[in-house]
Amino acid sequence: MSTSRPIEISNLGPLGQLRTGRLPRRVVQLFVGLVLFGFSIALMLRGNLGVAPWDVLSIGLTHWLPLSFGQITIALSFVVLLLWIPVGERPGVGTLANAIVIGLAVDASLAWLPVVDDWAPRIALMLAGVVLNGIAGAVYIGAQLGRGPRDGLMTGLARRTGRSLRLVRSLIEVVVLLIGLALGGTAGLGTLVFALAIGPLTQFFLAWTLVARREPAVPEAA
Repeated sequence: MSTSRPIEISNLGPLGQLRTGRLPRRVVQLFVGLVLFGFSIALMLRGNLGVAPWDVLSIGLTHWLPLSFGQITIALSFVVLLLWIPVGERPGVGTLANAIVIGLAVDASLAWLPVVDDWAPRIALMLAGVVLNGIAGAVYIGAQLGRGPRDGLMTGLARRTGRSLRLVRSLIEVVVLLIGLALGGTAGLGTLVFALAIGPLTQFFLAWTLVARREPAVPEAA
């Protein structure tokens, strides 16, 4: 299978997503991807060499709120969903699952992943977390059951402003990173590795995980 073919992500609402076929396979793929995504975040946290910008913000908020990392991740997801309203983004079937499952998966993974101190295992955990994050992101996006809260904010702002997705994502993550650092979050080598690698990794694996529609989408009422 060639990874150079065009990748087309549908922009359907909830009803359209349910009518495009292969629903059982796509639902399973969605939840597998979300659980793996949460696990990948936990790997980077245990590596303690830097995490993704949004996770830097979550770390910062743990210093101010009596909540676990996963609980803060869930709360942030719903705050971000409120920002979908002014940019006109439509939630999908998997959007709510994304907002909840990832945070639960992070906390469950942290409960049994050991804390490590040596540099070699920490680097291994960080690198494994970044690679798995790219794979997991491609898996749940490829299910085509709706964008996650943060993904939707990016696409909605890009559509509203006419700017590229790359530029909008970069600006959002810089702002989030700075706020997270100001609140006491920590960044590091893993943050840089994530920023450089996550786009190409997700793009590469998406070519293998994207579930194509079997039939044209049924038009939805405005």
